[in-house]
Amino acid sequence: MGRALTENPAKDEVSRFLKAHPDIEGVEYLIPDTNGVLRGKWAPPPSLAKAAKAGVNFPLGLFGLDIWGREVTETGLHVETGDRDGLCRLVPDSLRLVPWAARPTAQAMLTMWTETGIPFLADPRQQLAFAVERLARAGYRAVAAFELEFYLVDPRAVERPDDAPRAVLSGACGPERQNIYALSDLSAFSDLFHEIRTAGLVQGLPLDTIVSEASPGQFEVNLKHRPDPLAVADDAVMLKRLIQEVARKHHLRATFMAKPFIERAGNGMHVHVSLIDGDGANAFSAPGVGEARLTQAVGGLVDAMAPSTILFVPTWNGFRRLQPGSYAPTRATWGHNNRSVAVRVPMSEPAARRIEHRVAGADANPYLVLAAVLNGMADGLERAAAAPPPCDRNGYDASDPALPSTMEGAIRAFETSDFIRRAFGVEYRRLFAALKRAEMRTFLEEISPLERSTYL
Repeated sequence: MGRALTENPAKDEVSRFLKAHPDIEGVEYLIPDTNGVLRGKWAPPPSLAKAAKAGVNFPLGLFGLDIWGREVTETGLHVETGDRDGLCRLVPDSLRLVPWAARPTAQAMLTMWTETGIPFLADPRQQLAFAVERLARAGYRAVAAFELEFYLVDPRAVERPDDAPRAVLSGACGPERQNIYALSDLSAFSDLFHEIRTAGLVQGLPLDTIVSEASPGQFEVNLKHRPDPLAVADDAVMLKRLIQEVARKHHLRATFMAKPFIERAGNGMHVHVSLIDGDGANAFSAPGVGEARLTQAVGGLVDAMAPSTILFVPTWNGFRRLQPGSYAPTRATWGHNNRSVAVRVPMSEPAARRIEHRVAGADANPYLVLAAVLNGMADGLERAAAAPPPCDRNGYDASDPALPSTMEGAIRAFETSDFIRRAFGVEYRRLFAALKRAEMRTFLEEISPLERSTYL
C-alpha cells in the first residue's frame, strides 16, 4: 500500500484523444462509489489535461454514501471530519467516446488519491490495486473476465415504487417458459443487441458472447479475458452503463438487481481468473505443481468465502438470490465442471485452466468482487492452504460450511474476519461494515405492503 502519486501515463492519451476528436463538446467524469454506483460530473474538454496531471477535486465522502446516495456519518468521511477533498486522476485507457449521447461527448474514469499523494483506501479501485500488488509480490499476475446477467423490463410496468416489474418475453398465460440459450429470444431484440455490440466496439470493450439466460427476458453478456485486473473491472463497470443506456434508447430498462423476481433466476456476476507465473505460463497448467497451486488458491477462496460474502452480496435483496437449486451457491463448495458449486474449475485445456467464482450478484461492485477473489487466491498460495475435497455432485447437498444467508450474518462475518483485516485493512473493514449496517437498518425500519395487507 505504499504507492505514491507519480506521472500519469494518461497525459499523452488525452492529447491524442482530443486531436482525434476535435468536435467533443463535453466530458462525463465517472467514479464508481462503494456500491458501484457511478458518481461524477460533466465538464468541458480542456479539463482533461488537469484530470490527467494534477487531478480534479472530489470529496472523500463520495465513498461514504449508501445505496440511496445519502451520507452515512458512521463512515467518518463527511462533515464530522471536515468533508475533505481528494484528488481524482484519470484512469489510463479509460477515455472513450459515448456513442449513445445526443451530442459529441467523451467519458473518462477517475480514481481517488489523498491530498498527500497516496491511494485513498476507501476507493474500491485502489483496493483492487492493492490486491494486484499482493499477487505480484508472490510472483503472479492475474488474467480475468466477468460475465454479467441482467433482465430487460418494461419501464411502464414500474412507474410506482410498489409496482412489480414485468420482464420482456413474459407470457400472459400458459406455463412459465425458460427457453435457455434461445436464439429466438436474441432475435426478438436483435437491434438492441446489435447496438450494444456496436457501442462496445466504439468504447473498446472486449465483448465476447451474448446469450439468452434461464428466465424470460434474462440475458448475459460475457467479456473476454484480459491480463490486467483493473482494466477488467473497468470493463465491467462501463459495460453495465452501456447496457443500461442502450436499453433506455430502446424504451426498455436493463436491471442488474440480484433478484427482481422471487420465482425466477437471479442475476449473477461470475468472474473467471487464472494466474500467470514468472515464466509467463499458466500457474495452474503444469502437472503436479500446477495442480498443487490450484488447490491452494481454491483453499484460500473457500476459507475466505463466508467473510467476503457481503462484498459479493452487498444488498438486502441479494440474499434472496442464494437459494438451493438456483445455480447461485449457498455453501463454500468447489468442484470440477460443476455449476452447483461456489468455485468451479471449468473444463478446459491445461493452458486455459482457471477458476470461476460464482457467488457475486450482478449488483455487486466489480472492483471489490475481484479484490476479494484475488486476495483469497493470494492468501491460499501464501500459506499453502488445503482445499476441502471437490464436490462432484449436487453442491446444495454438500456438507461444506453454509454461506451467511442474511445481511446481518454477512456483515458480522466480515467485520470480525482476520482475512478481511489482512486483505482490506482495519479501516476499510470498519468503513464498509458501517455503510452496510446503515443500509440494513433502513430495510428493517420499513413496513412492507405484505405486512399492511395482512395485519392492517
